[in-house]
Amino acid sequence: MIITDTHTHLYSEAFDEDRKAMMERALDAGVSRLFVPAIDSTYTDSMLQLEKDYPKQVFLMMGLHPTHVKENYKDELAHVTEMLNTHKFYAVGEIGIDLYWDKSTLEIQQDAFRQQIQLAKQHNLPIVIHCRDAFDEVFQVLEEEKGDDLYGIFHCFTGSLEQAHQAISYNMKLGIGGVATFKNGKIDQFLNQIDLKHIVLETDSPYLAPKPYRGKRNESSYIIKVVEKLAEIYQVSEQQIADSTTDNSKAVFGI
Repeated sequence: MIITDTHTHLYSEAFDEDRKAMMERALDAGVSRLFVPAIDSTYTDSMLQLEKDYPKQVFLMMGLHPTHVKENYKDELAHVTEMLNTHKFYAVGEIGIDLYWDKSTLEIQQDAFRQQIQLAKQHNLPIVIHCRDAFDEVFQVLEEEKGDDLYGIFHCFTGSLEQAHQAISYNMKLGIGGVATFKNGKIDQFLNQIDLKHIVLETDSPYLAPKPYRGKRNESSYIIKVVEKLAEIYQVSEQQIADSTTDNSKAVFGI
């Protein structure tokens, strides 16, 4: 069984003590495709080292995370641009809008989001969207930018059925992770109304660990719990969930 984790922060400080063992657990669990989103320039060297250590399993994205859009965001976007011009990446991400932590930066978050969508289009790459307390704001930008050259993943999708269909209308797959296993996660109540062709798997590790690990550090090997939950929701085999979501990830990332 080949499982694809489309969103895992393998370079996180949370793994500094046992990164090699964590990676071995993931590979032993069949998680052999791991896509790694960027946060800001301070993590670039760590990301490149991961790719060097696991060239057949780790695939990198480049981008500026919305919570890291600060006064120096234009310098950070220049770094993103330079990296996209000089290194192979598989997506621009994670990018988007986050109004949970700081509403005062909305304007520059919107600017950074738009600029990075433009970069993705220039490089014929998908985008990976971070959206927290900002569905309307994210959809507004996507509406402005929609077209055949706009596509990607709506990471950590936690919206309603209506919002799911809206995201899909912009050529986005829905990134489904640990939240699907939560008692109050809600998305498990309507996911079976979304065709499996629109779904990809993710952990967002070290965050959002699924049951029974909720509240603990998440890691890519735990994605098997998401596979189990989706097999239950869709009433299909775990193999079919793994196969379909991996195929969907290949359609997005081109690998």
